[in-house]
Amino acid sequence: MKRTTEDKESLVTLGEKIREMRLLKNLSQMKLAALLDTEKTNLSRLEKGNTNPTFLTLKKVADMLEIHLCDLFPAGNSPKVE
Repeated sequence: MKRTTEDKESLVTLGEKIREMRLLKNLSQMKLAALLDTEKTNLSRLEKGNTNPTFLTLKKVADMLEIHLCDLFPAGNSPKVE
């Protein structure tokens, strides 16, 4: 499935939020990647919005950052249900 502009913007926003929360915890990309048991390049792609992470990946990121999963998403941007 091809990503829309809105999809791409959502991934960038998510990545920016992960980066923001990582920096608030004073973690380098290298340190957080190690905690996540992944490569730094994978975390970098996630923070840049260049990948579409799975639910379990996002849950693991939230756990390592000691935040709730919902904290990674902007308030008021609930998924549309049709």
